[in-house]
Amino acid sequence: MLTLMLHEDAKQELETLSKALAESDATLLLKVKGEKEARAFHQRGVKDLYDLVTDMPQVLEEALLADKVVGKGAAALMVMGKVAAVHTKVISTPALELLKKHGIPCMYDTEVEHIWNRDKTDFCPVEKRCIPLSKISECYNSISEFIHSQNSRKC
Repeated sequence: MLTLMLHEDAKQELETLSKALAESDATLLLKVKGEKEARAFHQRGVKDLYDLVTDMPQVLEEALLADKVVGKGAAALMVMGKVAAVHTKVISTPALELLKKHGIPCMYDTEVEHIWNRDKTDFCPVEKRCIPLSKISECYNSISEFIHSQNSRKC
């Protein structure tokens, strides 16, 4: 389903990215404006998007993005990075509403009420943190705290 009008070329490019994502071991594919090849990313959850927004936000600006699952946290990072358009297999309603509010076209296969955690016992921890937040900056700060808490557990 397409939430906002997309130029036909961008729509075809998003569909191509989505197919490539489904055939790869990547979790995220990014077609950077002006580059011929898509960039592949492999970290779990929103870590790659967070790293891009934090360290290389210019890469996301006006990029086309294919992701497997998009919750509100990922959507907030996409808004913050100013992506041009998104294709995903699964999107949560709060994520879709956020992308719509910020004028980012999104193609998706399935809309769900919330994103679940990996073992399906609770909501995704990032989704859970971001649902009550209304500002993109609040979502970013909450995601940052979560990622740093996960990194400190590994030490």
